[in-house]
Amino acid sequence: MKLSLGRLLIVSLLTLFGVVSVWTQTGSTDPNGYLNWTAAQADKIGKSTRQNGKAGGNFDLRVISTNKAINYGLRATLMTPEVIRAAARVAQLRDRLSDEQTQRIVEDAENAGDLVVMIEINPNEGSGVIPLDWRVFLQPKGLGSGAGGAIAGVKSPHLRKTPALSGLYGRNYEYDVFWVVFPLVDDKKTPLLSADIAEIQLVVGIYSSEGRISWKMPESIRQKIKEMSRK
Repeated sequence: MKLSLGRLLIVSLLTLFGVVSVWTQTGSTDPNGYLNWTAAQADKIGKSTRQNGKAGGNFDLRVISTNKAINYGLRATLMTPEVIRAAARVAQLRDRLSDEQTQRIVEDAENAGDLVVMIEINPNEGSGVIPLDWRVFLQPKGLGSGAGGAIAGVKSPHLRKTPALSGLYGRNYEYDVFWVVFPLVDDKKTPLLSADIAEIQLVVGIYSSEGRISWKMPESIRQKIKEMSRK
């Protein structure tokens, strides 16, 4: 029994080491290491920041406003540098792209804005229409409503044509897909989001309902904030 537990521990440590080594390949010591990721490695990293949520309750309280949905299913993918590279690597393997073509895909995605989040919204019943004035913010997790520190997102539909920002799951036509850009620093290079916070939170508001999706602050985004504020 002890031997089995020991072997299990060794396997677990080796697996953890393998995952960590893949993630660190995006670092400055090997900026093109993602070009050697296997399909399985790229797939795992590309899907690592996709989270689910919901805006609205479970009960139908609409009375006569049945043109509105009961609630809205949410999905959001944080397009970190790792996720962008994973998507580009998957495209490279699938479409037989050269290294140079794949690097251009990454460059196009990183030039799209400081931080891009792909948001998917699914209306539950009702007209199935998402109002044009739905709103989205990025903030430290737990920030109270009306408190300073939330960053308003900029809806950027043109990013639909950027391959490395499309995620890896493929289109689910029950959901409408949106791309939102968040600035990380202002025009004076002052951080809009502290690099020291532990978790970040996406807030999506539709009519009077809000949904929240959270992530631990990715180290790559933490470093990006620090680098952008030094320029």
